[in-house]
Amino acid sequence: MVGPTVEQPRPWETPFRHEALLYKSETEFLDATVAFIREGIGACEPVLVVLPTKKNDALRGRLGTAATEVRFEDMMAVGANPAWIIPTWREFATECSTRGLRCRGIGEPIWAGRDRDELVECHRHEALLNLAFADTPGFRLLCPYDDAALAADVVAEARRNHPLITDPGGVRASATYRGLRDVAAPFDAPLPEPPGVTLTMAIEADTLPELRSAVRRHAEHLGLPDTKVHDLVCAANEIATNTIMHGGGGGTLRLWHQQPSVICEVRGPGRIVDPLAGRVTPPEHAQSGRGLWLATQLCDLVQIRARSGGGIVRLHMRAGARS
Repeated sequence: MVGPTVEQPRPWETPFRHEALLYKSETEFLDATVAFIREGIGACEPVLVVLPTKKNDALRGRLGTAATEVRFEDMMAVGANPAWIIPTWREFATECSTRGLRCRGIGEPIWAGRDRDELVECHRHEALLNLAFADTPGFRLLCPYDDAALAADVVAEARRNHPLITDPGGVRASATYRGLRDVAAPFDAPLPEPPGVTLTMAIEADTLPELRSAVRRHAEHLGLPDTKVHDLVCAANEIATNTIMHGGGGGTLRLWHQQPSVICEVRGPGRIVDPLAGRVTPPEHAQSGRGLWLATQLCDLVQIRARSGGGIVRLHMRAGARS
């Protein structure tokens, strides 16, 4: 006898409502986002908008006096490193939840100027939002995508990372949404091989001082400013220490220059199994996770991969100011 079928909740019935807004013009973008914001204001729901400055300004202009009821943040700062974005949304959602309020946000982490490595991490961020807020009631997040300017594969990935798709035709469930089980699986997307390695060192407990000195020396030689050299050395030391303590006792560090960044990579036999590692603040008394969190806060980009042979963390530090 066949047992009863357990029907899965539809995407718009889940506590966290995550939508990709596909637009082809500024008019479509403004029409959809202004309606979304005004609906929130009318329902007494706090609204946080995290967009590049020009779009924030355009939204303020269209909203008029209603813009004073909206909190705006610059995505070029909040999301320069995609791993910095979830903490911003989490702080906002938690604050609203403690006040007993539903809330909504608009965030656009992907734009045409993102480079290849950033795009991969942005897509990962968008997928992880579904996991990070799966049990957050009353939070609705709209993520705009410029369907006219972005490559087709970028938009296709947006459809896989959002349960709901919004466009001028309305709102519907995404036919290609990957689901939480896939999002939570170990992330093993390929990493490109470096064009040439400047430094290779074994990671061992008794050679960490030498490792820090070598990273500092090579980073300075490759043109990083002093503050970024310091931050990269701190981040590399944290990840190397984690590899020693939690990853089987050691590993390998490589460092190279790949315009516009100096990249430091740590490989070890341990695997990072928490899909949100480095993207959420560790609990106050956590025994692990702080090193990766600190490295993520210090660096311009962090790539984390879990492979069958172990874990990989790449730390990116840009040599110059972001354009």
